[in-house]
Amino acid sequence: MIRISLPDNSSKEMSNDTTGRDVALSISKGLAKKAVAFQLDGELFDISSPVGHDGSIRILTADDSESTDMIRHSTAHLMAAAVLELYPDTKFGIGPSIENGFYYDMFVPGFKGDKDLAAVRSRMKRLIKKNIPFERKEISFSEAQEIFSSHDERFKLELLDEIRDLGETISVYTLGGFTDLCRGPHVPSTKFLANFELLSVAGAYWRGSEENEMLTRIYGTAFNSREDLESHLRLLQEAKKRDHRKLGAELELFTSKGMGGPGFVYWLPKGTIVKENLENLWKDAHRSAGYQLVSTPHIAPVELWQTSGHYDYYKDNMYFTEVENGEYALKPMNCPGHIIIYKNSRRSYKELPMRIAELGTVYRYERSGALHGLMRVRGFTVDDGHIFCTADQIVSEIQDVVRFALYFLKMFDFGYQIELSLMDPDDPLHYAGDPADWARVEPLLAEALDDMGEDYKTVTGEAAFYGPKVDIKLRDALGRYWQGPTVQFDFNIPSRFDLEYIGHDGASHRVYMVHRALFGSVERFIGNLIEHYTGNFPGWLAPVQLVILPITSVQNAFAEKLYNKAVEAGLRCELDSRSETIGYRIRGAETGKVPYMFVVGQREEESETVAVRRHGEGDIGTLPFDEAVKAVVSACIRPALPERR
Repeated sequence: MIRISLPDNSSKEMSNDTTGRDVALSISKGLAKKAVAFQLDGELFDISSPVGHDGSIRILTADDSESTDMIRHSTAHLMAAAVLELYPDTKFGIGPSIENGFYYDMFVPGFKGDKDLAAVRSRMKRLIKKNIPFERKEISFSEAQEIFSSHDERFKLELLDEIRDLGETISVYTLGGFTDLCRGPHVPSTKFLANFELLSVAGAYWRGSEENEMLTRIYGTAFNSREDLESHLRLLQEAKKRDHRKLGAELELFTSKGMGGPGFVYWLPKGTIVKENLENLWKDAHRSAGYQLVSTPHIAPVELWQTSGHYDYYKDNMYFTEVENGEYALKPMNCPGHIIIYKNSRRSYKELPMRIAELGTVYRYERSGALHGLMRVRGFTVDDGHIFCTADQIVSEIQDVVRFALYFLKMFDFGYQIELSLMDPDDPLHYAGDPADWARVEPLLAEALDDMGEDYKTVTGEAAFYGPKVDIKLRDALGRYWQGPTVQFDFNIPSRFDLEYIGHDGASHRVYMVHRALFGSVERFIGNLIEHYTGNFPGWLAPVQLVILPITSVQNAFAEKLYNKAVEAGLRCELDSRSETIGYRIRGAETGKVPYMFVVGQREEESETVAVRRHGEGDIGTLPFDEAVKAVVSACIRPALPERR
């Protein structure tokens, strides 16, 4: 007999061969019908699996959030079974669950991409109606090899070969005519998988290597309930409208196609205005916050990257060239350049904290399949900053950086979530520096956040190899989280470069070093802004802040006079006097997301007024021209700088 504890603190004695379904049935028939899995001491199992030993049990239904990942993984198997029925010669790679969904990589002869998704979707629904069970078997390695060899499943055989020595038994799951190499667990049958949708088709190299075969990857999404699925699909539709690649083209902000090379961004005039205004704010804010701005070369000898350690960790993502028989590299990071600046002269404690920052363009090799608009590129600008300080300055400096980061996020109405990433105490050899230094600094970072009153999550084992870090995830208008500001402590570089300062006692001491990036990649941050605002930038960032629209050509001279005055007032203004109808030109300004329009006809010319329109709101009234210009100028004022230090 075994003794099991239930969530209500009651306990039961049951036989050794008791399964999770037996436990559910002992509670109620209704629960047994809805049960999809069980947790034994926190670990998830198939509902049909034996319990095996004493422990705490919780029965899960499709309504429980803990079953979501299992539902998505099971739906990937369902999709694979449907594809196999439609395309019997399919060879299967991997099909994991991912955030908000799943995918499966397959070699599918005759598959026509998105055109064939409807047929796969329909076949999946048919299999759901049949309520086909998921059947788990534990077999020997040789039996598994025989199963996948008989179907010429070359990808599965490759995976199988890698787990040859992991154990005597291999688990496989069968769903209808499809058998997969899988740990599980899975839902009991297909009836639990009705809340799914197939989303898209893409190409994917087997195991992510360009040297391997190109497979078809089908993406889908699945949820515990129809309501959650429909809510997510609405979110995807809204995200599609906000896609920065689509809006970037429509608003003529940037291009990254043609002969320019994949992964490199070419800023068009309007996009350059956005980028320059953002960078100018960044520069002014940093000067106000006590930073010294610097500039470093785009290329440096390989020896510099070897000393910094970047060569060891980033070699496969770096670009190299020969210069006078020496090897050089395009910089993947700005850090070593800032080290050279710090070491330019002997530093005293009186100079610390020393804060330097740079909008530095870096270059990293990314596989072409990973490139994504402004979010994942090969050349981008990082707003790098480095703080060199003493031990007793760490807390205040970290607090100031976090406040500085939040200044930018709040300015753009981003939400945020803070994570404190610490070392794994069970694996100290994975990290650079003395464990005693880590033990001293990690509590200081927590103290800095605690004193600020900020909520944060501690994540053990997620620190960088060179030091603990504070990550701030930004949350956009759709509730999505993106990589945002990061503050990283560094035990590695100060030792590698022997960074010191002269203390009060006249002796040399190791300096403390903090990396920080507030935008991260400027390109990615602008991509986030485009999607966050749906291209409707705040007035101070908008490429065109005002467009003047004469109703007929008779008002052209008056409109030109108004245009000149608006430009003199400092507004980024356009005059649209094309021969198109006024309605057509207004729609053009709306599509271009210009914040303000001044419409002038005979009546406005006679009274020297303008009919003011605001983007997304329409006509907001008629005002004297000077008053209207002042109102637009006021609405387009750049945000205030942080308090000067």
